[in-house]
Amino acid sequence: VCCACCWAVTHVWITWITVGREGICKCGHPKIQHCDEAIKPEDYMGEQWDRHRHVREVPTDAFGDISFGGLGQKTGKYVRVSSDTSCESLYQLMTEHWKLRSPNLLISVTGGAKNFYIKTHLKDKFRRGLIKVAQTTGAWILTGGTHAGVMKHVGMAVRDYTLSSGLMEGQIVVIGVAPWGVIHNRNALIHPEGCFPAYYSLDEQGQGHLSCLDINHTHFLLVDDGTHGHYGVEIELRARLEKLISQQSLGNRAKIVCIICICTTVRPNSHGYSQTIYNAMLNHTPCVVLEGSGRLADVIAQVAALPVSKVTLVLINQLMKRFFVQEYKSFTEVQVIEWTKKVTDKNIHLITSRSDEHAGRQSWERQLELAVAWNRVDIAESEIFTEESQWTSCDLHPAIFSALVGDKPEFVRLLLENGVCVRKFLEHEDTLCELYGHLPACFFLRKLAKRVQGGKIRRGQEPPPGSTKISLSHVAEEVRHLLGSFTQPLYEPSRYKMTEDDVRLMVPSKGLVDLPCSGEEWSADTVWDPGRDLFLWAVVQNNTELAEIGWEQCRDCIAAALAASKILRKLAQESGEDDSEEAKEMRELASHYEKQAIGVFSECHSWDVQRAQKLLIRVSPSWGRSTCLWLALEADAKSFIAHSGVQALLTQIWCGELSVDNPHWKVLLCMIFFPLIYTGFLTFRRDEDIQRQAERTEQQKLAMDSVYSGSSDIKLKRHYRGSSQKPELKPLNCSSRLMSLFTSPQVKFYWNIASYFGFLWLFAVVLMIDFQAYPSWRELLLYVWLTSLVCEEVRQFYHDFDGSGFRRKAKMYISDLWNILDVLSIILFIAGLVCRLQASSTVFYVGKVILCIDFIIFCLRLMAIFTISRTLGPKIIIVRKMMMDLFFFMFLLSIWVVAYGVAKQGILIHNEDRLNWIIRGAVYEPYLIIFGNVPTNIDNTQFDVGSCSVNGSDPLKPKCPVLNDDNMPAFPEWLTIIMLCVYLLFANILLLNLLIAIFNYTFQEVQDNTDTIWKFQRYELIKEYHSRPALPPPFILLSHLILFIRGVLLRYPPQKHKHFRQELEQTEEEELLSWEAYMKDNYLASTRQDESQSVEHRIQDTAEKVGVMSELLEREQEMVSATVTKRLAKLEEQVSESTKALRWIVDALKSQGCKSKMQPPLMSKSSDRDDGESSGQETDEESAPHTFARQLQYPGSTVKRFPVPEEKVPWEVNFTPYLPPVYNQQDSSDSDTSVLDKYRNPGGRTGIRGKGALKSLGPNHILHPILTRWRDAEHKVLEFLAVWEEAEKHWALPGGPVKANEPLAQTLERILGKKLHDKTKSQIEAGEQLSLFLLQVESSLSSHQPLQWREVSSTACVCPYQREALHQIAQCHNTHF
Repeated sequence: VCCACCWAVTHVWITWITVGREGICKCGHPKIQHCDEAIKPEDYMGEQWDRHRHVREVPTDAFGDISFGGLGQKTGKYVRVSSDTSCESLYQLMTEHWKLRSPNLLISVTGGAKNFYIKTHLKDKFRRGLIKVAQTTGAWILTGGTHAGVMKHVGMAVRDYTLSSGLMEGQIVVIGVAPWGVIHNRNALIHPEGCFPAYYSLDEQGQGHLSCLDINHTHFLLVDDGTHGHYGVEIELRARLEKLISQQSLGNRAKIVCIICICTTVRPNSHGYSQTIYNAMLNHTPCVVLEGSGRLADVIAQVAALPVSKVTLVLINQLMKRFFVQEYKSFTEVQVIEWTKKVTDKNIHLITSRSDEHAGRQSWERQLELAVAWNRVDIAESEIFTEESQWTSCDLHPAIFSALVGDKPEFVRLLLENGVCVRKFLEHEDTLCELYGHLPACFFLRKLAKRVQGGKIRRGQEPPPGSTKISLSHVAEEVRHLLGSFTQPLYEPSRYKMTEDDVRLMVPSKGLVDLPCSGEEWSADTVWDPGRDLFLWAVVQNNTELAEIGWEQCRDCIAAALAASKILRKLAQESGEDDSEEAKEMRELASHYEKQAIGVFSECHSWDVQRAQKLLIRVSPSWGRSTCLWLALEADAKSFIAHSGVQALLTQIWCGELSVDNPHWKVLLCMIFFPLIYTGFLTFRRDEDIQRQAERTEQQKLAMDSVYSGSSDIKLKRHYRGSSQKPELKPLNCSSRLMSLFTSPQVKFYWNIASYFGFLWLFAVVLMIDFQAYPSWRELLLYVWLTSLVCEEVRQFYHDFDGSGFRRKAKMYISDLWNILDVLSIILFIAGLVCRLQASSTVFYVGKVILCIDFIIFCLRLMAIFTISRTLGPKIIIVRKMMMDLFFFMFLLSIWVVAYGVAKQGILIHNEDRLNWIIRGAVYEPYLIIFGNVPTNIDNTQFDVGSCSVNGSDPLKPKCPVLNDDNMPAFPEWLTIIMLCVYLLFANILLLNLLIAIFNYTFQEVQDNTDTIWKFQRYELIKEYHSRPALPPPFILLSHLILFIRGVLLRYPPQKHKHFRQELEQTEEEELLSWEAYMKDNYLASTRQDESQSVEHRIQDTAEKVGVMSELLEREQEMVSATVTKRLAKLEEQVSESTKALRWIVDALKSQGCKSKMQPPLMSKSSDRDDGESSGQETDEESAPHTFARQLQYPGSTVKRFPVPEEKVPWEVNFTPYLPPVYNQQDSSDSDTSVLDKYRNPGGRTGIRGKGALKSLGPNHILHPILTRWRDAEHKVLEFLAVWEEAEKHWALPGGPVKANEPLAQTLERILGKKLHDKTKSQIEAGEQLSLFLLQVESSLSSHQPLQWREVSSTACVCPYQREALHQIAQCHNTHF
């Protein structure tokens, strides 16, 4: 990738280096590598070489892909950039051109590049820890990029992870920022148009003082400043890049955290790395020091836990002597002082960080945002969500949004468990729109983008990010398309208003988006269901874990699971790639939710059958006013429909008002002798309901009497009786019983069977006995009967049973095989009737033939009637499957039949021109051979000339074969016999046995699922006869006439089928959903219990526990070992000091002439606590003196202070090397040493002399007027007026410098401004309380800095001396501080 914002450099020849390297420029390059204009001595004579003046930039000539070869063919990206390149351009290059995801964490590893040695156990810990952090947080690792030192260890850690995870390319991003001038073999990377790839070889033997790139890094930024062989030129660019990346947002308010990992053998005089560490400490950048990696890292680790007062020059000298050994002698005294100062500053910032660790809610929110970004559920669970923390749902909304968008289901579950309310989270539709706007790349997103953009996105093309503006109306249209047009949109436009842009996108000019049909209006009955919204958002992106969490939040869980199954199967079907991984995952997830729906319904059915059946036919407002039963049918959920509870409901609907326990023979008998229904011969469901209600009422009375037998609360008893009383059911009267009998779908079915058999009997009689030239009464009755069948088919075609619309109903009608047979039989009957009514005898006979064929189709249609039978229904399904197998088999068999028939016909017969005999010889006879009809014309022994026609003149005889002179067939008899044997071998033995095997396979495959398929198809028959008129054909014409009058003439609305669709009242709806949610929780609990008791789960749980115990033991062993080591070191130090003290005492006594016969005992100072135990508890009682006044870099300048350690601050302490520089920001004549010595800082040494940024020597007074007010009327909270200091990044008291001999009133007026000063003065003189509005203050104060009223407390973020002033103000007002 060639990025125009990245630059390389060329070089300018300026100065010669003559000592030992003749002909080498200051930049490190020889003369021949410079351009012509750079070597003209007259242009640059007498100048000193300067990188900024004598180097110019040109477009980069080294970029592209880099391949290291070897095992695995490691490849990466690289670019050569200038040291002055903009970091914004580099970040854009990495994220947009290199396609790197923005990091959640930046780990900058710094340390030794040469002679780096680390112990084996520390090396393993370093690698494991680094990879674990990078893998779990999605971090970028930033190193020096060369194959040496700590960079080499980082690369090897990445390599080990890549090999162990089995990935060709690691998921961990390791970016090497290396100086271009020290890269060995860098010429292989240069190409003006880029290298794709550039082949780079690792040559450690011939690199010399240069370095090779590490082969395990993934990306390289090669920094060029025009020099050759100079290390450290990349440090400035790397620091700027780290700062830029750390300022990037993680998605909400969180920023990327940068961590400096220090594992180093760096010497203190290695300015680059030491300055990097020091700057990181001052900037509060987290630093990880690997203790044991040697030298500087060990020095920092030793003093990290010590208080500032104990970090002395003596201690630093001892540690440096201990860890640097021979190199210690090369250190100067100033270097040791400087590093003592830097380490002291590090400890001060460490103490400050500890004190601010629990600053408030913002700190916890920041930690939560980082934990979500890094996906560290364990940290959030143990450190953030504690018993002391009080989180509200609104506080956690940004975190759960980031977790949902970032696909972190464990975090989503944790946040839901700790107080996130989904209803509050999705309260505003903008949140849901934003979630859909952050959908990952998936098939639904492509469909949605196509709908929004008007179908302009092609298949397989990903929508560009940010190019589509998705509204919930688009989502509603797409979801309705997936669920089916029988549902209503889930989101109505009135609630989710669309902008003008959305309307423009919804209605493209070419009309490529399927908008709702005209006449289809969105109902206002849609409900707001946040659980459904979250579940649907997860389902459409095919996210298994998030969808499971969303499903657990759904109240209408059965309908939600079935709707998800329907949506996923539809998406898999429309993807067009049945074998794709995404389509397979969709089907698997659809099957999973079908099982979930079965599991919850089974739990409901086992507890209460009536309620469970009500769940099936209840209208669900959350899912487009559909029902669970209809969603299951649309989702092709055969297993759900085959459930015993669903089948019980279908059987109940099949029987109508009759009891399901009635035997079939009783029903058939009552159909003929209907007065038997008044004798109790048949049982009705109403009778069973009345009996159950009576039993339930009796049980409630007994329970009430037993509970309230001793109670005197009459009102409570009346309330209980009133709540338990329900309207009593009344038995059916005579007319109702008669109507219930004949309107039962079961009875309708029996009457229609009898009617259909009567129709076939009448049809057969007419065809065989009574088919006259003029129609008889039987034939006329047959025509009337057929007319009733035609009218019924028309009624079924137009009858909208479920309100799905005419187009969908027509599509469903045509897709049914039995309906196709009905239409075909009717068309053939009409065609035969037309031919039959013709006067021609030929046409009349043709009409009879057509009617005979039509009779066959009517007989085949009889099979559909028996699909209701539990015995015959599955067998009919098997026959249909075998017919499909037979069709494909016949195609294979026809190849052999035609091949043999044509060859035989060509050998035997010469030039047969009669088509009927050609077909007979080529197709018909070979087909009959399969069934045992062996031909006689292929064998000469059975040849008879009289059985054939020589010239083919006799139309009733076949043509004779080719004859010889003896009038015998001349064909080769041996060939025809061999051909017949081979044909019989393949056709009769191979193909027929293959057909038997196919039938057997189909039978075995279908037999296991036949019962399920039969139960699924049983619904269609029950629905048909439920909506069918009660009268059978031909009397059904009366019913059709009544329906025509009611629907067309009177325009009555169609009747609703309450058995399949039931509207519930609001109270009953809430109770049923609550009960369903309770059953869902029971099912999930039982499922988790079963999973926990499985062998696989127990093995996994045991392995995790063993791993945790092993890790804990290892940590404990390390802690014990470290503690023992520290104690021994402390003990050795105490013994050494005690020995020296005793020796001094003995010498002193001896000098005084004291003698003793006994040796004095050796005493050693001991402490009750070892250093390791007390380090975390010891703090300085006194704060460090003027810490901010001793920063090494003077603020706002390039002047560097002389390092002053903590112990050398007081003037009383001798500090011989102290030579501070003189600095005056403004030109001053006060540079005399004697004058400067008079104005010394009374607090001690600061490392600089002169005025600095101040206006005068000596004290520079500042006046801070403190304006306060009471926040409440009770005078409990006192507030002060604060000004935001942009330079210091904290709040402060308003104020300014005091001029000499200036009155106090003038100073206050200058600081506060005239208006505010006069207002304050007038209120004080009037004795009023000072209560100023913030707007007045902002308009009056001379400064343009933002103002704010802050609470007077010890946590106020101000300077220490200002905090002390606030403390005194609080004491004056007797308020809490």
